[in-house]
Amino acid sequence: MTGKATARAHPIQGLVKYHGMRDEELRLPYHDSISLCTAPTATTTTVEWQPDASEDTYVIGGDEVDGRAAERIDMVVDHVRDLAGVDAAVRLESENSFPSNIGFGSSSSGFAAAALALVEAAGLDRSLPEVSTIARRGSSSAARAVTGAYSRLDAGLNDEDCRSRRLDVGVSEDGFDPEEDLRIVAAHVPAYKETEEAHREAAASHMMQARTAHVQDQLVEMTDALRDGDFDRIFETAEHDSLSLTATTMTGPSGWVYWQPETIAVFNAVRELRESGVPVYFSTDTGASVYVNTVADRVDEVESRIAEIGIDTDVWEVGGPARVLDESDALF
Repeated sequence: MTGKATARAHPIQGLVKYHGMRDEELRLPYHDSISLCTAPTATTTTVEWQPDASEDTYVIGGDEVDGRAAERIDMVVDHVRDLAGVDAAVRLESENSFPSNIGFGSSSSGFAAAALALVEAAGLDRSLPEVSTIARRGSSSAARAVTGAYSRLDAGLNDEDCRSRRLDVGVSEDGFDPEEDLRIVAAHVPAYKETEEAHREAAASHMMQARTAHVQDQLVEMTDALRDGDFDRIFETAEHDSLSLTATTMTGPSGWVYWQPETIAVFNAVRELRESGVPVYFSTDTGASVYVNTVADRVDEVESRIAEIGIDTDVWEVGGPARVLDESDALF
């Protein structure tokens, strides 16, 4: 049976980030990665299988999608067609509640919501880890957006191994709960980025081999810190991983430098706050915008300091897994 469905997913903030793809078509990463989802930021996607239509139609933010962006959606749509035995065109419409393509993970929530909506509309019975292998074909980060909260994408050469799983997190001795008490001041630095090209070039960086070795220790440290609910260990590790990722990106053939003067200004403000005793760390993915991670009872102070730089900010929390919405929430 084929029909119509709507799903919503939250984008990810990378904590231990992946870089480079072992297989570009299946988007298999070289190593594991860990992230958290951010809320209330979200992508909402409605899909409908249309047997009478002659071709697929993709619309994001009111604009029809073509070119490479459409090809990436095709990878997800065609895989669901194969799994469900569907021989029909699809109409897909998607909207983000946050700015896209400035370093806040819009592709992760976009492909996560699309994959879940397609699976639901096709009548497939799949667990979220199984749906994550479908979303991964659009974006490796989307796999973790499917399972939500703190999730880990395991590296592998097939869908049995390369899938996302939700991580258990603990509460620290001083009562910090990473799922309830984290606040993220999102510092918006609008600067266009080419994430896919950066991943494609990663293996050519002389830093890539060193990063691939170093990231194993980062994964062990992050997993243990999450289990202990240790705020400082979790986000100090994420901050250092951001610097490692950027070093690899900047030393690829194109020398991608995503950070802007405002990015560095946020880093400096965060370090000044930390020196004054505020629990706060910065993190970036592939882009100029910054995640400023702090605790709930200090977030107003942190947001005020970042706003002084003249940067737009939002305050986010940890988001859950992708989910199917009611018919009344459909975009068309």
